[in-house]
Amino acid sequence: MQLKVTALSVFLYLGVSAQNIQNNPGSNHGNRFEQLGTILPTPNVYRTASGAPGQAYWQNRADYDITAYLDEDKRNLKGSETVTYHNNSPDDLDYIWLQLDENQQSTLNKADYQFSSTLPKSLNDQQLKTTDLPAKDNGHGVNLEKVTDASGNPLKYTVNKTMMRIDLPKVLKKGEKFIFKIDWNYNIPNRIKMGGRGGYENFAEDGNDLYTITQWFPRMCVYSDFQGWQNHQFTGRGEFALVFGNYKVSMDVPADHIIGGTGECKNYEQVLSSEQLSRYKKSQTSAEPVEIVTLDEAKKAEKNHSKQRKTWVFEAKDVRDFAWTSSRKFVWDAMGVTIPENNNKVMAMSFYPKEAYGLYRKYSTKAVAHTIKTYSEFTIPYPYPVAQSVEASNGMEYPMICFNFGRTEKDGTYSEGTKNGMIGVIIHEVGHNFFPMIINSDERQWSWMDEGLNTFTEYLTEEKWDNKFPSKRGPAWTIVDYMKLPKDQLEPIMSNSENIIQFGPNAYSKPATGLNILRETIMGRELFDKAFKTYSKRWAFKHPEPADFFRTMEDASGEDLDWFWRGWFYGTDPVDIAIDKVTMASPDFSTVKETNETKYKVEEPLQNPFEDISKIRNKEDKTIAFEVDKDKNLQDFYYRYDRGQEKVDTNKEYTLKTEGNIALDKKEQEKLKNINAYQIDFVNKGGLVMPVILEFTFEDGSKLRDKSSAQIWRHNEKKISKTFYFDKKVRSIQLDPMRETADIDTSNNFWSNDGSSSETSKFHVFKEKQNGTVRGGANGKVNPMQAAGKKN
Repeated sequence: MQLKVTALSVFLYLGVSAQNIQNNPGSNHGNRFEQLGTILPTPNVYRTASGAPGQAYWQNRADYDITAYLDEDKRNLKGSETVTYHNNSPDDLDYIWLQLDENQQSTLNKADYQFSSTLPKSLNDQQLKTTDLPAKDNGHGVNLEKVTDASGNPLKYTVNKTMMRIDLPKVLKKGEKFIFKIDWNYNIPNRIKMGGRGGYENFAEDGNDLYTITQWFPRMCVYSDFQGWQNHQFTGRGEFALVFGNYKVSMDVPADHIIGGTGECKNYEQVLSSEQLSRYKKSQTSAEPVEIVTLDEAKKAEKNHSKQRKTWVFEAKDVRDFAWTSSRKFVWDAMGVTIPENNNKVMAMSFYPKEAYGLYRKYSTKAVAHTIKTYSEFTIPYPYPVAQSVEASNGMEYPMICFNFGRTEKDGTYSEGTKNGMIGVIIHEVGHNFFPMIINSDERQWSWMDEGLNTFTEYLTEEKWDNKFPSKRGPAWTIVDYMKLPKDQLEPIMSNSENIIQFGPNAYSKPATGLNILRETIMGRELFDKAFKTYSKRWAFKHPEPADFFRTMEDASGEDLDWFWRGWFYGTDPVDIAIDKVTMASPDFSTVKETNETKYKVEEPLQNPFEDISKIRNKEDKTIAFEVDKDKNLQDFYYRYDRGQEKVDTNKEYTLKTEGNIALDKKEQEKLKNINAYQIDFVNKGGLVMPVILEFTFEDGSKLRDKSSAQIWRHNEKKISKTFYFDKKVRSIQLDPMRETADIDTSNNFWSNDGSSSETSKFHVFKEKQNGTVRGGANGKVNPMQAAGKKN
């Protein structure tokens, strides 16, 4: 609906500038609109002020050649790796750091970041096993067998809990590489009982295990321009900071096992039956998932535990990690997917036991394909040849492979909640291929750069899967319960992963919600999407930090968002904007007579009451020629007065001709008689500023929406007012009608014209001549010195 208010602008007596000054007496802001300044690191040759990698950006690299032997009887994994570490930094390195994440399962070598504990109401056997003082060795963790250089010479090393330092035999200089070898083994933990991301799950009914082999080999830590070595301990929460490299991995497993892993298998001809190989080739061009290992074949394999062995060989390029899964229980299906943006041919695949067949067969591989295609639209084109989903009763992500849940009841039935939960977790975990597997942030420090950015893009992807998908993270209204919590239960998004209390809302939901608010409410989709894609493109296969994201989003959009980063990411204030009062006004057509001239009596011209040191020295400086001395036209009253040549005659009148106000004629009054004015006063109760979004409902049932940017709060962060003029009467006003700002209290967001919380008044309406009009300051007065310049 378009209201006829544009023609009114020249007739309104209530001046906007004067009104704003009256409504904002003084600047009582709390720096919510100040620039982040020194909060962000200083730009340099490695990271620019625009948020892009600098001209001297560098990152180190590690290539791996690994062999692994899975001993199913002992549930032990034995490995040997050759690592080629490339020092691309400008620094000389005399030691290097590696991660031994499996030590977190050890009672002796774990990081031991304890939580406070209270007396439970009951204890089980598993809990009692952890109460030994001092702790007894539970047999888990990495057993290092040998650490040597490329020639087999032993290397000196030190293990500090989940970190391992290797002291180099000589300094590793810029541009050099160091090759070393490690042999190790560890007992694979029961991840269902012990927790953790990797391990085995035992199916008692058929006596088989399903292995998820993750964080399983000694991995290089990141050495970066912004931190040096990222060697913070792995506690089980803060995830991983890893370097890119190429991998060749050989896995020796029981002959009846099926393997899925990071990268591409290079020897399907040797490990698959002829029928399975034929199905695999068919799946490459199929628009629907094809079972490569069928349900019947998986059920048959469960009954016969082969003592024969097979070796699967995988290769992956430009990945930051390698994970794999192995079991004889797997059904395996696949289909080919083409990414339009780069014409990349991708194999979307799923591995799952019979317990998940009813759900995974229908949805998993299609969800994988949908995810990589949709993320490619919003970030960068998916660059890898494979994307896989594995049903393993949990959720965790690695390059090109992820582990999810999604099992049916024993009779094959499932609920809508289970189905949607499975689809959501598949989208989320597959989406992690982009954040952080490719756009490679430091998860150990900043969980939100991994989980938050991914959860946001997951929300966009769920929406494109099903417009009615019951997303629990992303929409603004879903974060309200968290934002309502007492301040002592909240911490800023910009908090270290280990220190966050409410980890899910803080690392996943709040950053995802914030990005959605930016996209839908603050920036708009076009500006946001361009900036988000720019960030993804700039930092693909690199190591971004928070400042790189913040700066890129502003650089690519032209939006000053420091107020938003400061409030939403660095603060804990919620949004609670309230309609405090509404003042209604109608026109008053009182006659205003025209005034042609105004007479002023001149007082002494304004001068500073004290001549400061600069004025004195300038007057004494003979090299300074004052402009007033050069211009004969200015040698009038002021020139002579300044030099004591003329005194003010307070009895003399000086006249200033003006064009005044002219009353409206009846035709114009008739045109404006139905105009209604509304001043709405708002109070910021929560502290976090946001755009002010209003929906007006008029007495004739029509509606109109208006939005003011958050900048309306910049002069007064506590109270603001906004005035509207309509040619019909307002019945009610709703603040934030679509619940898009995460306002925690909507009870104060509504006003209705029932006489409560409102005042009535009149406003004068007149017509103003434009030519020759003299305007003064905010108070409408004319400076006497203006009149004193010319005498009659």
